[in-house]
Amino acid sequence: MERDRLRSAGAALTALAALAATSLVAGPAVAAPYAGPCALERTSAHHSEGLDTWNGAYSRPLRTLNAVMVFLSFPDSRPITTPDELTADYFPATTQFYDRASYGKFHLVPHPQRRWLRMPHASTSYAIQRDWDTEHRSAYLRDALATADPHIDFRKYDIVYFVADPDAPGVDSDATKVVNFDQPMQADGTDIRRVVTVFERHPPDRNVLAHETGHVFDLPDLYHRPADGKGDWDTYVGDWDVMGSQFGLAPDFFGWHKWKLGWLGRRQVRCVTGIGSRRLTLEPLSTAPARAGATPGAPRAAFGTGDGAKLAVVRTGRDSAIALEARGADGNDAATCSEGVLVYRVRSDSASGDGPVQVLDAHPHTEACAGDSVYAPLADAPVRVGETFTVPGENVRVEVEGRTKSGSWTIKVVTG
Repeated sequence: MERDRLRSAGAALTALAALAATSLVAGPAVAAPYAGPCALERTSAHHSEGLDTWNGAYSRPLRTLNAVMVFLSFPDSRPITTPDELTADYFPATTQFYDRASYGKFHLVPHPQRRWLRMPHASTSYAIQRDWDTEHRSAYLRDALATADPHIDFRKYDIVYFVADPDAPGVDSDATKVVNFDQPMQADGTDIRRVVTVFERHPPDRNVLAHETGHVFDLPDLYHRPADGKGDWDTYVGDWDVMGSQFGLAPDFFGWHKWKLGWLGRRQVRCVTGIGSRRLTLEPLSTAPARAGATPGAPRAAFGTGDGAKLAVVRTGRDSAIALEARGADGNDAATCSEGVLVYRVRSDSASGDGPVQVLDAHPHTEACAGDSVYAPLADAPVRVGETFTVPGENVRVEVEGRTKSGSWTIKVVTG
């Protein structure tokens, strides 16, 4: 709705001069929901996987957060889709993804604007592309904020999505990303530390907004970008975790990420220390805790109570750990190619895009679901019942002994 009072955009325009492409200076440390001997320390790496503290520059998804969707058109193109159609591309699917992933602990509420707002310049003038230069990106964000400011009270929102007309000639779908600022933009007396710039086609890539919103919560890119832009991008984690690929068959967040975000607590994380063997029971990662029904539509447990352990961790160094979790065909992972105990390596000193998480393949000589999987060699990575897997380069062995009547997985972890 139009607002009568004038807005001051001067501070915002000044802040844009300090725009940073994809990085943000480390924010203040805030106590994490749970930390223990296996909780890697947060480092200066961009989107560090350390979780002993929370980066206070980011919103923590442990409550309801409100997101505004601003739809931007351009003088050189008349939109052929409506804001309502584009909203339906992303919601309620993205909200439902996070409801399931967080066990109802976090709820994302979209607030889509109901009409197009016209930018002052042609879409082609902004040179929109994946590796966007700072000058053109700054111009786009400066104009987007100035265009939206008279119509939106930014004080009401925790997340900002700028959604461009997907059919404008200068719009490149590959440019969708989160842009962070060294110094926050200012609008309506509130700081805007980052915005999600959406340039997707209609209909968009599956789960793309779930991926980008993950960056808003300090999660890293888990894909591998080849130096020449060619080759396979999904060699680090394959289908596992939406921060690797939004097309993955098993896109639910790793248990490590759920721990980092505060969705797993003390009783649900098992730290394996010392030398010897230890038997554990892991509930499927998708199983919702029995007390997580506060959010309307929150998932219920398919197996077990949801209150048991979901993540086991073996610390292997100052900045590294091995994580184990049970993945099954339920919830966000309903289309998974295989079930079992997934084993992966975490490094807190590796930056976003540099392999901070790497799935370890328990079946390195086979692959699965070619044609459906984003990276078939890792589609059958989990350890199955009756199998033993030794972690390469580490004195860690995982034996999957069986399953309980409730659907949990019984494992033995041998270290040393």
